[in-house]
Amino acid sequence: MFGRSWIPLASFVAFLLARTASADSLVLTADRDNTLFESPTGSLSNGAGAYLFAGSTSRGLRRRGLVHFDLTAVPPGSTVTHATLQLFMSFTIAASEEMTVHRVLADWGEGTSDSGGTPASGGGTGATSTTNDATWIHRFFPSTTWSAAGGDFVIAPSASQVVAPIASSYAWNGPQLIADVQNWLRDPTTNYGWALIGPESSTETAQRFNTRENPDATTRPQLLIEYTPAAPAPFPRWASAIFGALLALAGGHLARRSAARRTATTLRNSAVRF
Repeated sequence: MFGRSWIPLASFVAFLLARTASADSLVLTADRDNTLFESPTGSLSNGAGAYLFAGSTSRGLRRRGLVHFDLTAVPPGSTVTHATLQLFMSFTIAASEEMTVHRVLADWGEGTSDSGGTPASGGGTGATSTTNDATWIHRFFPSTTWSAAGGDFVIAPSASQVVAPIASSYAWNGPQLIADVQNWLRDPTTNYGWALIGPESSTETAQRFNTRENPDATTRPQLLIEYTPAAPAPFPRWASAIFGALLALAGGHLARRSAARRTATTLRNSAVRF
């Protein structure tokens, strides 16, 4: 009865043991990004461009980057243990500058505007805004505006990083960045991404970063997340009862087989003596 039936029983036990949460990780690429180019009319954007900008130009005009990630691949109820935002700085005329990321407080879009640029330089003047572009004035050009010019975001930074005048990837992480991602998982309707902001009180601090539209896929914005999935629901009482009954039945079967083997051995030994 129990010869091969141990196989499904062992599988059942393995299933029970597998019902424990374990750490996991994901690397996400941005699904939206844009630049807010300082303009009193909101006439400039770069929704489809290969670059985003943050900091102040040589003329003292401010640039603020926006980046957003879709978190639906992270299982609901997960606990985020680590989060890192990674951006590739591809061009600057600035020195080393501190760049901060801030949680955005309202939704925004990207249109088809493209301010151009090459891998070597350019793209920082902006292009004519198109429908649904985020601009200095608009969340969605031309009719939906920010509460304040320059975007709605938390003043306190979620993370900061000094970006050197060297083309390379730079990472932002820290407790508040983790908290941002965790809160977005709890309430996805509040996930509006981050604003990237550089020094704005002086000129020539602007730096250029690659966007999700950049031809070099290895340099696009990424979010690295480590998380622990939610613990599985308690095992149903009926299943526990079945499991217990199976174990008891298996135990009884083993005891009977052991007794039968001992009896057979005794009989064999008696036959040999006679």
